This record gives sequence, C-alpha cells and structure tokens, in this order.
Amino acid sequence: MFHKEGQKIILLTFFLVATTVLLAQYYIETPWLRWVLQTTGLVILILILQFFRNPKRNPIKSFDEILAPVDGKVVVIEEVEETEYFNDRRKQVSIFMSPVNVHVTRYPASGKIKYSKYHPGKYLVAWHPKSSTDNERTTVVMRTPKFGDILYRQVAGAMARRIVNYAEEGENVQQGEDAGFIKFGSRVDLFLPLDCAITVRLNQKVIGAKTCIAAAIERKDHED
Repeated sequence: MFHKEGQKIILLTFFLVATTVLLAQYYIETPWLRWVLQTTGLVILILILQFFRNPKRNPIKSFDEILAPVDGKVVVIEEVEETEYFNDRRKQVSIFMSPVNVHVTRYPASGKIKYSKYHPGKYLVAWHPKSSTDNERTTVVMRTPKFGDILYRQVAGAMARRIVNYAEEGENVQQGEDAGFIKFGSRVDLFLPLDCAITVRLNQKVIGAKTCIAAAIERKDHED
C-alpha cells in the first residue's frame, strides 16, 4: 500500500524506468552500459516505492497512551518551554526519520483538533536543536480525554521540501489515522504534559501507531 501523496510520482517513475529499460535493451549495444542503465533505473524505482509506502496499521486505541506519530528513532527527551501555543513547561519527545523510514504521520491520540498552523522556514538538518523552531514546520494541538491538550509538530529536514498536514481545526480524529506526510529526512516533536510518564528512551527505535510514547498517570482525588 502506498501513500496517496506519492501515487503520481510512482506512476511517473515507473513509466520513465520502463522506457529506459526498453530503450537500453534495444538501442544500446554495449552490454555493461546497458546493464548499468537498466539496473540504475530499477534501483531508483525500488527506492521510490519504499519511500512512499504506507503500511496498514491497526493500533489498539487507548485514551491512556500516546502512540508514536511516526517511525524513527527517539533523539530528544527533555523538559522545555513551549512558546508557540502553551507558553509553559512541557515534556518534549522528538523522533527523527531517516530517508528509509516510513514518512507517514499518524495521529498520536484520539481527540479534537484545536489548532493547526503551517510555518515556512529554513531547512536545517532535522536533528539540529533549532530545527523545531526555525525550520519549515506545522504545529497541531489536540484536546484529548486523559492528557488534556497535547501538541505535535512536523519538522522538515535538510532534504525535505514539502510537509503535508491533514489536521483541520474543529475535527475529531482517531488515534493511528493518517495525519500527514513529510518527504525525505525529517522529524516530529511531541509536547506533552509534565505529569505524564514517558515510556521510551533515547535512541530507541519506534513504530508509528504502535509504540507507546507516554502513559497517563492516574491522579488521586483525595489523600489516603
């Protein structure tokens, strides 16, 4: 299954590769040159197919868990001041996606979209500390039943040149559904309440709509 953002590119690539293979087969007499052209075309097609793949995920939905919004590696876990929306302290968890990861963004929780905004910006490498605030990015805030408001941010990397964001203010969304797409290397930042429990560690590989990033902590309404 492939992401809809890549369907036209896949068709165009397939046509160009098929044309190259056929022309090389019938019009290039040098065997090694013909082999190089045909092999290169097939490798490019395989890379395009891999990049735009969108594997079906069936998450076990839970109001008590925040799931990874993307596939990748955890590169940041820290308490920070979030200045775009909350203007207070939050727990930040950032996931870096390499070009070989699935680049579909999925909703990390079920809830209602309260805020969705696109920001043009730079194209610093995705792991740069300032990429979250200086790079091209989209910011989405969701109201959830157990965590209250949470924020996730799609951040373009040095190679990415397009961020696709499906979240629209006022709509209700389901955990694990497609929320967007980022082309090539990039990252997604999560900004979560201070009183949640982070369940991942630095450099851990995570899977979108499967790996639990944070769990809700039950609050006691009275003292024992």
